[in-house]
Amino acid sequence: MNKNSIDTIVLIGAGNVATHMAAAFKNTGRKILQVYSRSEISARQLAESIGVPWCCDLKNIIQTADLYIISVTDSVIEIIAKELRVSGGMVVHTSGFEPMSTIKDVSENFGVFYPLQTFSKNKSVDFLTIPVCIEANNEDNLKLLEDLARSFTTDVRYINSEKRKIIHLAAVFTSNFTNAMYAVAEEILLNADIPFDILKPLIRETADKIMQLNPAEAQTGPARRMDVETMREHISMLENGNHRELYEKISSLIQKKYQ
Repeated sequence: MNKNSIDTIVLIGAGNVATHMAAAFKNTGRKILQVYSRSEISARQLAESIGVPWCCDLKNIIQTADLYIISVTDSVIEIIAKELRVSGGMVVHTSGFEPMSTIKDVSENFGVFYPLQTFSKNKSVDFLTIPVCIEANNEDNLKLLEDLARSFTTDVRYINSEKRKIIHLAAVFTSNFTNAMYAVAEEILLNADIPFDILKPLIRETADKIMQLNPAEAQTGPARRMDVETMREHISMLENGNHRELYEKISSLIQKKYQ
């Protein structure tokens, strides 16, 4: 790539990550040339929201962009890599799990641009504080990705594929599993006709606390206190067998850590 900056972008994918990145890039003055998605509805929806063309066939991808961002489900990245060919620009994917080598045959310039955050289309995020993990096949491309990332975030990190996979694993525990616990809590409350919002101050304080303490220091609750009687009562209250098993296993994990 014989350029000093990334000015034009094609988005390959129209899901949560692509939707938020489209807005972030537009705010930095980059020009999005096209949106691709296998789903015509998704492609059209995102493209029309930012006023650009769209397509559903990789053969119709514009070949003049500086950067092609593959932002799709992990299992689809390799499929796209087998079909997509780019003549001059750089190609990156946004996966936390897939290695950079997955897209090495798409272009002679390739890398990874992984924003470490949970994204939902209808919930805005502040990109300024989101860590963006970057990797590239050479120093020049790495510098281009760093400049692009620094145009909308203050947290840019050089992370190779092996460490990025570890970060992704930790992120699943931090975000996805935590949210699953919220869903269990909501079900327990709704069965008793209690609104979930009663827990929101607790959720906020729990998250805020680890900004000052490490997670091991911040741990509280009956398992941390070895309060066996309360734990037995809790288990007896749970009618759902999966919830009982979950309570027992997580409580056991906490007890073993603090014994």
